[in-house]
Amino acid sequence: MNFRDFYSGNAFDAYEFFGAHIEGDGVWFRVYAPQAKAVYVTGEFFTWEKKQMEHGFDPGVYTLYVPQAKAGMLYKYVIEDRNGFFCEHCDPYGFAMEKRPAFASVITDVSSYRFTDDAWLERRKTAEKNYNRPMNIYEMHLASWKNAQATKECRDGEEMHFPTYIEVAEELIPYLKKNHFNYIECLPLSEHPADCSWGYQNTGFFAPTSRYGTPDELKAFINLCHANDIGVILDFVPIHFAMDSYGLAKFDGTSLYEYDTDDVGKSEWGTCNFNHAKGEVASFLQSCANYWIKEFHFDGIRMDAISRAIYWRGDSNRGVNDKSVMFIKNMNYGLHERHPGVILIAEDSTDYLKVTAPVEYGGLGFDYKWDMGFMNDTLEYFKVHPSHRPGHHHKLTFSMHYFYNELFLLAFSHDEVVHGKATILQKMWGEYEQKFPQARAFYAYFYTHPGKKLSFMGNEIGQLREWDENRQQDWEMLKYPLHDSFHLYCRDLAALYMGCPALYDGEYNAECFRWLVSDAAQFCTYVYERSAAGQKVIVMLNLSDQYWSDFSFGYEMQCRLKELINSDWYCYSGNTAPDDMKVNVTEEAMHGKPYRISTDIAPFSARIFLVED
Repeated sequence: MNFRDFYSGNAFDAYEFFGAHIEGDGVWFRVYAPQAKAVYVTGEFFTWEKKQMEHGFDPGVYTLYVPQAKAGMLYKYVIEDRNGFFCEHCDPYGFAMEKRPAFASVITDVSSYRFTDDAWLERRKTAEKNYNRPMNIYEMHLASWKNAQATKECRDGEEMHFPTYIEVAEELIPYLKKNHFNYIECLPLSEHPADCSWGYQNTGFFAPTSRYGTPDELKAFINLCHANDIGVILDFVPIHFAMDSYGLAKFDGTSLYEYDTDDVGKSEWGTCNFNHAKGEVASFLQSCANYWIKEFHFDGIRMDAISRAIYWRGDSNRGVNDKSVMFIKNMNYGLHERHPGVILIAEDSTDYLKVTAPVEYGGLGFDYKWDMGFMNDTLEYFKVHPSHRPGHHHKLTFSMHYFYNELFLLAFSHDEVVHGKATILQKMWGEYEQKFPQARAFYAYFYTHPGKKLSFMGNEIGQLREWDENRQQDWEMLKYPLHDSFHLYCRDLAALYMGCPALYDGEYNAECFRWLVSDAAQFCTYVYERSAAGQKVIVMLNLSDQYWSDFSFGYEMQCRLKELINSDWYCYSGNTAPDDMKVNVTEEAMHGKPYRISTDIAPFSARIFLVED
C-alpha cells in the first residue's frame, strides 16, 4: 500500500497492509488510530493480556509482530484515548469475527482457498456487463430462505438456526437453475451485531458474517455458483455503520470514520454516517469493495442508499454532498479499472443525472440503477380497484418516458415486503382468489418491460406473510393449487425471458421498444412490442375485470402470431385452454396501419406472442 494514496483517498489495497497478516511463524498486527494516546493488542496468544503496539511506522499507524499468534486465534485492539479511557474494538480490517454478541476478530489467511472458476471469470470479462444479455436476479437473505428456525432455548428470535454457506448452496443452486435465475444478490454478508438489521448495520466490513461459516466456506459457496453458471452479487453498505462501541464509532476516541456533528453524522437508521471527505475513510471503503471482488470473486456489488451520498442526508433540498459524490466516482472508476467485468449497481431513488454514465463522461460510474419509479408506480396501479384504474393508466406508461435516461434495473426487493407494506401478492387488489390472476399479469409486465430483473425470495411462490428474518419462507404454501400453479407460471415466465432475445437484447436501445396501444385507458389494456436480434414479441395486458372480445390494434405487416404464454391458461389456474383464443390478422386498415390484429383477452391477464412472417 502506498501511504500517499491512503491519505489522499486513492488506495484500493489498504487491507493488504492493515489488519492481521500471517507472515513467517507469526502475525503482523497493524491498525490506524491517529488520535489515540496508545493502542494495545490483546488475544488468545497473550491469554488476553494486552501488549502495547509500536507507534512511529507512519503517523497514526500502530504495529506489532506477535510470533506466537496463529490462524484461528481471537484478538482485539484496546484503544486508550487522549483522556485515558480504554475501549476494546474489533479490527476495522479484520477478515473474520466470532459470532455475535461476541466481537473479537479472528486471525485469518485470506489466500488459503483455491478457486476453480477461471473459465467463469474469463467469460465475465467479455460479457460487457450483460447489457445485451438476460439478468434474472434472485435477491435473498440466506438465513430465512430455508431451514431458518428459532432454537428451543430462545423462541423470541434472539437466537436462531443459521444454515452454513454450503448447506444453502446444496439446495439453492438446483432451485435457481430449475426456476431460471442466473444471478443471486445476497443481502449484506459483512459482519453485523443485530440480526434484525439484515446486515445493513456493519461492524466488520471485511469479515464475512460468522453466522453461516468461515470466509473459505463463503468462497466455496461462490465457487459452486460459478460452476453452475450463476453469478453472485453482494449488497454493500458504503454510507453508514453501526454505533456499537467496539466497532468504528469513535474508534480512536475521536470521530475518525464519521462526521463530528450529529446533524450530518447520524443517519435515519440510528447509525453513523461515513465522512467520505477524509482520504483514509475513502481508502477504507474502496479497499473493502475491492477486497470482496478480488478475494471472494463476487460478480457485482449493489451499493445501498446512494441517495444519501449524493445529497446531504438524502434530501435534495440540502444540496449535493460534493465530497461524497467525488468518493463514489473515484471508487467506481477504480473498481472498473481493476475489474472490468464486474457489475456496479446503485440503489438510488433520486433523479440525479448520469448515475449510470461513465465517470470520464461526468457520470457516477454505475452500470445499473434500480428503477424505483417503475416499482412504485406499478405497485400503486395494481392496488387500485379496477373501476378506478382508467384514471391511473399513465402509471404503466410513464416509465418509458424516462427509461432511456439511465441504465435501469427493475427491482421488487426485500424493502417492498416488510414493515406493514404487505407482500407483492397481498398488494394486488381484491380477495385471495382475485389476487393471483392480477399477480400473474403483474409479473408478465415485469418480465417483458425493458430492464434487468430482480425479485426477492418468496415472490415466486405467492408469499402471503411479510418477510421475517427469523423465519424461513412459507414453502408449505406450495401444497395449495393456486400457489403451486403460480410458482409454475413464474418459472415458465422466467424461462421465456431467459430464452427470448427480444426481451433482453437491445433493451437500452429506444428502437427496440414501441407502444402499439397505450391510450386504451377505458379498457385498462396495453399492447407493446419488443424487438431485437431479428425477433419480435407482442405483449397484451388486460388489467380490467372485464373480458374483451375481439380487442383490436393496427400493425404494419401481415404475419402470424404464435402464443408463447397466456397467464389465463388452465395450467396456471386460469380459465382458458391454449387453443381457445384465436388471433386474426386481416388486411384492414386500423390506426394508420394496413393490417388489423384482433383477439380476445381475459380479465386480469397477459398474452405474449412471437411474431412470425
